[in-house]
Order: sequence, then structure tokens, then C-alpha cells
Amino acid sequence: MLLLGAAARALAPRLEASGYGCLQADHQDPSSWGQPDLVVLSAEAAGAIAQLRGQLPAVPLLLDIESDSVMGRSETLSSGAHDFWLSSAGPSDLLMRLRLHTNLVKRAAAHNNRLRLADLSLVPGRQEAWRGQRALALTAREFALLQLLLQKAGAVVSRETILQVVWPDQDSGASNIIEVYVRYLRQKLELGGERRLIHTVRGLGYCLAESLPKNLPKPPLKAR
Repeated sequence: MLLLGAAARALAPRLEASGYGCLQADHQDPSSWGQPDLVVLSAEAAGAIAQLRGQLPAVPLLLDIESDSVMGRSETLSSGAHDFWLSSAGPSDLLMRLRLHTNLVKRAAAHNNRLRLADLSLVPGRQEAWRGQRALALTAREFALLQLLLQKAGAVVSRETILQVVWPDQDSGASNIIEVYVRYLRQKLELGGERRLIHTVRGLGYCLAESLPKNLPKPPLKAR
């Protein structure tokens, strides 16, 4: 977190005690700003907002308006800041707003980590999966299997790998459980008549792809 201005910098000990890493910098020296996740500005640092928006376009900027009023809130928006905080209310007001923006940043990061193939999407951190606009109700094992296949989309995932990742508690003789769960997943993925995405590659494993890739490796020959 970047603190610009005297009132913001004065709160550094309290913010650090609450678990935030703080960088105190000169609001007139852009080279000292670094790459923070959040910026907290005192009123006298408001002039730096335009350059902050240009240099850190995705980072939330919180401006001190000193006293809560319609005029103060309006000035926050017109200055280009994303939100305000009240130095007159003590650290508690800023801490509350920081928690809100920290959660929003985490949600945005989770959204950016979304795995996709065609109209299938999956958010690992939130245990959510979608086929188009339809949410998929998946068990923990189904989700883990789908996530593994989606992480390796376009490649063949062997039964051995699936067992190691999704069923580490099972021995190699339990590979028939994979067929059962692949069937469950196909039923849920194709419930609305959608095209098949999970393909069986005989003798090798399974492949998640829009269509079965060409030039797949040949299965190993069985010993006679």
C-alpha cells in the first residue's frame, strides 16, 4: 500500500499493525511510488491523482476529504479518486474502506485467473464453473477433475495422472472410478444440449478440447 501526504503517512504504524505493508513516499516524486495494490492520499496529495491514474490505472485511489459532506464526496469523484476516507474519523474509517477494496482487488484477481475453453469457464479460487450462462453444480471431485482437464486443455491427460491428482487416496486398480466421474461431468456439461468437450482417447486417457486434436500419440503396444 502506498501512502502519500502527511495524514496518510501518520497512519502507517496503525496500518502495519493491522497487517498492511506500507510504503511512504513523496507525492511529488512519481519515481518513488512503486507498484502498490492500493494508494491512500491525504488532501494535500490530491494533485498527484491524475498522474497516479495514468501510471497505476487499475489501482484503487482513496482520498482524504477530512470531513464528510456532499461537497467532499463530489470533490473525490471529480478529482479522479475511486473512494474517500475521513482522517477526522480516525483510523477505523480508513481500515473499513481498505478491507472493502482489498476484497474487491482479490475478487478481480480471481476473475482474471478464470480458466476458459469455448463457453466453459472455471474459477479455481471460488469453486465455480459455468457452461455459457449456466452454473454447473459440481461435487468436489467433479470440480477437481474438470479443473485438471481444463488446466491441460488440448492435451491428453493419462488415467495415472488423474488418479494422482484427483484420487490420491486410491490405488491404480481403481481407475474405473474415472470413467464414472467423466460420465457425471459429461452429463452436467451437456445438459442443455451443448457439444461434447471431454473426449476419450482410448488407451491414453482423456482430453478436454473443442474437438479431438489430430496427431495424437499412439497408445503403447501391449506386451505379448
